[in-house]
Amino acid sequence: MADTESCPLHCPSLEEIAAVLEGGLKKNYAEVHVKVVDCPDLTQDPFGFPVKGLSGKSRIVDVGGVPYLLPTPQLDKIYDINTVAKKIELPGAYILGAGACSHKSVGMIAEMIFSIKAESRTSPAVNGNYMASVNPGDNSCILEKYREKFSDNDFGLLSNLYASEGNPGKVIEVKVKRRTGKDNFVSCMRKSLKEHYQDKAVGMGGSFIIQEGKAKLHVMPREFAACPLNTDEDVDNWLHFFNMKAPLICQSVFVSHDPGFDLRVEHTHCFSHHGEGGHYHNDTTPDSVQYLGYFHPAEYLYRIDRPAVTHMIGRD
Repeated sequence: MADTESCPLHCPSLEEIAAVLEGGLKKNYAEVHVKVVDCPDLTQDPFGFPVKGLSGKSRIVDVGGVPYLLPTPQLDKIYDINTVAKKIELPGAYILGAGACSHKSVGMIAEMIFSIKAESRTSPAVNGNYMASVNPGDNSCILEKYREKFSDNDFGLLSNLYASEGNPGKVIEVKVKRRTGKDNFVSCMRKSLKEHYQDKAVGMGGSFIIQEGKAKLHVMPREFAACPLNTDEDVDNWLHFFNMKAPLICQSVFVSHDPGFDLRVEHTHCFSHHGEGGHYHNDTTPDSVQYLGYFHPAEYLYRIDRPAVTHMIGRD
C-alpha cells in the first residue's frame, strides 16, 4: 500500500465539543439535544456492529480519493482493510465509514458502508460491511451484506474511515428534530466545529439513525461512465438518486477543515434493515425528520495514498 502521512488532530473534551455542536445545530433544527453519555451497546439492534463502542485510540483515515474515480477510474487502486489497520498502527481496529467496493472483488461499482473489525494477531477479521448497488433490471437499489457474497476485506478507489479499538466508553449523543436550515445533519456539525475551532482541525466519527422521514441518497451505477466525468453536473447525471425511507443507519466521518492533506472533509453512507442504502445527501422531509447519533472525536489523522493529481469534483 502506498505512502502514509499522519498528524495529531485537535481533540477537545467531549463536553466542550457537545456544547459547540449544540450551538451550531440550533441554527439548523427546531429541537436540539446534545450531551455526553455512555455509548449504547452497538452490537445490539439496530446497529449490529461487531464491537460495543467507539472508544480507544481513535483515528480518522482518508484512503485514496475521488481523483482515483473521476474523471476516469484507476482500477488498480485496491486496498485491504487489514493493511489499513496496520498502517494506522491499530491492528484489530474497528472501522466504520464510507467508500467504494473493489471492482476486482465484486465485478461492478458499488457503495461500501463500512462496519468491520480488522484482523489481529489473535482473531480474524469480522466483516459487517454492507454494499449498495443498482439493480440493472429496474434501477432500484440492492443492499447486501458483504460477507454473505465475498470472503475478502478489500475496497477500492477511496474511503473515509473512523477507526478505534471499539471499546465501550463515553460518546456525544446528538438528537435533533425538524430541519429549519439548508445544511444536512453532518455538514451542520462540521461547520459548527469549523466556525468555533477555526484552523484547529477536529475530526469526528460515528453512527447516526434517521429515525423518521426520508432522505436523498445516491448509488453509483454498476459500470463506470463511458466518457470522462469532468464536472459535478456530469457526475450527477451519472449517479442514481433515491428518496429512501427511515430508519436508516448512517456511518459518518467528518473533519472540521483540511489541514493540508487533500481530505474529503465529510462522507456518510447509510444502510437499513429494509433493503435501502447508499450515499447520504440530506433529508427530504424537513418538517418531520428526526436524527439520533453517537459520535467520538479522533486523536490522529492518517492519510493513505494521497492522489498526486487532485481536483474538487464529486466531493458532495
